[in-house]
Amino acid sequence: MKTKLVLATALAALALAGSAHAHKAWLQPSQTVFSDKGSWMTVDAAVSNDLFYFNHVPLPLERLQVTAPDGSSVAPQNGATGKLRSVFDLQLQQEGTYKIAMNNEGMFASYKLGGEAKRWRGKAGEFKGAIPAGATEVNASESLGRVETFATVGKPSTGVFKTTGKGIELVPVTHPNDLFAGEAATFQLLIDGKPASGLKIEVVPGATRYRNEQAEILVTTGADGKFEVKWPQAGMYWLETASEDAKTTLPDAKQRRLSYVAVFEVLPQ
Repeated sequence: MKTKLVLATALAALALAGSAHAHKAWLQPSQTVFSDKGSWMTVDAAVSNDLFYFNHVPLPLERLQVTAPDGSSVAPQNGATGKLRSVFDLQLQQEGTYKIAMNNEGMFASYKLGGEAKRWRGKAGEFKGAIPAGATEVNASESLGRVETFATVGKPSTGVFKTTGKGIELVPVTHPNDLFAGEAATFQLLIDGKPASGLKIEVVPGATRYRNEQAEILVTTGADGKFEVKWPQAGMYWLETASEDAKTTLPDAKQRRLSYVAVFEVLPQ
């Protein structure tokens, strides 16, 4: 039962983005820029209150997807899930950019049973069997969340940024492995393959445990879905955005909740 509760918490963080002080899902790479093919990297995967500090629950590795520069899937090595985090290694055998992602597609429902409020999260196919007979005030939502980070060996490439046309997706104008302190980077966000206008974005530098404020950077996408971030200093940064609409693809869901999270490494000049 405890394992199921931890998994449910992690999946909720994958699907639903929150405020600056809520739990944050993230993938933190040991580094993101490499010069030699065959280099190794380690990635931590967790949900936490602080960036990037393990103090809540791990992210489930069964939802991990690693895409190589040529579009092939890469199996992680030495994967393990502990009490507070998951961790895995990757050997980067190709030149170009890799995408490391955890995706969650499913449903979230709230209802009452015997006057008591209940919640359920799971796969769409499990929904009807999971809601007990006699439940009232059933309100179901479709959820699609992405948590991503990127790593590059040698010259950056863009093949892994091919979009699916579903949910919130990042299109780099500035490559995410070409970020430097004091410089501005431009990205574009799409929803269902179209520019996402008016999306509110929060960018938070790591090490929040060791300061009294989030020091967040708040920006909003323009009509073309683009936004700009100027990096105040080197380090790891967490980016998050979310959206809700009624464009659900599931007949039992009344609304759709979308979220996107990325972790970027900003290097000194």
